[in-house]
Amino acid sequence: MVLQLPAIEPLNFKAGQWINFVLKDGKKRAFSIANAPNERNELELQIRHAVGGVFTDFVFNNMQVGAVLQIEGPHGSFYYQQDENPILLVAGGTGFAPIKGILEEILQHKPAHPIHLFWGLKARKDLYLQDLVKQWTDQYGLQYTAVLSEPEVNDQWEGKTGYVHQAVIEEYPNLSTLSVYMAGPPQMIQSCKEEFIAAGL
Repeated sequence: MVLQLPAIEPLNFKAGQWINFVLKDGKKRAFSIANAPNERNELELQIRHAVGGVFTDFVFNNMQVGAVLQIEGPHGSFYYQQDENPILLVAGGTGFAPIKGILEEILQHKPAHPIHLFWGLKARKDLYLQDLVKQWTDQYGLQYTAVLSEPEVNDQWEGKTGYVHQAVIEEYPNLSTLSVYMAGPPQMIQSCKEEFIAAGL
């Protein structure tokens, strides 16, 4: 979803932060911003349809182009720190959204240090924006590893399987000289923290 912000009311955000949608009943739904700040004054969001979810049912079934929505933000302290270490970006599912925004900002600075993106998903059908990731690998030399935890038989998957944090440790058993940005489900983040700190992060 792309939101066009009012020209008179720009949102000064950092890549990786998030916003709330304010619903008519006052309830709020949080989503990460999936792009770096840009001159078009736009916000990109990556929304997964949670069947039975009041807001996502509306987005997928009833929302029209040009709909006016109320948002508040930006929120969060998760954003690119502009450090000079080699960088690991670790995403789980739609946790790819803030990672994508951070990666866009990193690439704008034409970094000299290596960057490796790990993206954990259940099955091949869950992968999206792969053409964009390929563009990054071709144009910027980004390293990319997709990791499927539950590949289906017909996936014919020859890449990494298991959990994304395990794939990171397998590739980087010593994390003491790296900077890591990660976003995804709480259980994944907890596993990453424990494993990565044990590996020297």
